[in-house]
Amino acid sequence: MKFLDFLLNALAIGITFLYGSTGEIITEKAGHLNLGIPGIMGVGAACGCAALNVLCSTGTVPPALIVILGILAALAGGALMGLLYSFLAVTLRSNQNVTGLAMTIFGIGLTKFVFNRIQQTSVDGVKYLIAKKYFRFPFAWSTTSLQYLGVMVFLGIAVAIVSSIILSRTRVGLHLRAVGESPATADAAGINVTRYKYVATIIGSAIAALGGLFYVMDYSGSPEAYLSVEAMGWLSVALVIFSLWRPYLSIIGSFAFGALFILGSFLPSFGLSVDVATSNLVKTLPYVVTIIVLIITSIRNRRENQPPASLGVSYFREDR
Repeated sequence: MKFLDFLLNALAIGITFLYGSTGEIITEKAGHLNLGIPGIMGVGAACGCAALNVLCSTGTVPPALIVILGILAALAGGALMGLLYSFLAVTLRSNQNVTGLAMTIFGIGLTKFVFNRIQQTSVDGVKYLIAKKYFRFPFAWSTTSLQYLGVMVFLGIAVAIVSSIILSRTRVGLHLRAVGESPATADAAGINVTRYKYVATIIGSAIAALGGLFYVMDYSGSPEAYLSVEAMGWLSVALVIFSLWRPYLSIIGSFAFGALFILGSFLPSFGLSVDVATSNLVKTLPYVVTIIVLIITSIRNRRENQPPASLGVSYFREDR
């Protein structure tokens, strides 16, 4: 039973990474290295929970509608962050690394501000936690780790599968990959490079934002969970490398990352005594594994396992 709890927890927390990595893969396929994912996930959590706080305060909104509107609010927050990033990186051609880091700083700051306001203005406690049982449908009744396998878990897996199919088997995906590999060539072939970069980044950011909402609202389900969103975001970016820029591999990778991330906390239940320092050290294993994968793929140097050729490079049409 303890091992089953461990597996279910690994799958659940891995969905946080799955949302973030899927969104970042879509963004990177357009040639954008968006290091603002941690901030975007934070904003998604803030927007979703702020909307849920209002909806749960009325007491008249149906549970299904509460879940849907909460998800839409998170999507909207992520999309706006993606639009801001696109304006800076595509229209103004700012440095993508600097832009992404600035987005993370801004997003995390905004997240803390929103959640602090929610807590300060809620006399009888935050209302958005009322929706936790709605998000955990159909296993909200369970007292085991099965309760974490709610609506957003299945949605996250579906999003990753659909994204993988679109990227690999449709004309839109082919055009998007062409933009990421060589925007000049794609432009010469009549593909609207700017539009693809904008749309991919906005959609990718919206998907990543759901990871923040899931982690705060569903998996953690506590008023302080937003303080850990930034760390979840950086692991999501690392998962992109681990999954070799393939959304379907992110499903497997997210489970592996989730297992490695919570392993230190479960070791005592497996009969192994560890101190806090060792437990925290074990949490770094996903990064270690990512470095190993990066080294292996670099040595083998197979093109299909490499990032898009124009990743992180701004496109200047006049240089074509």
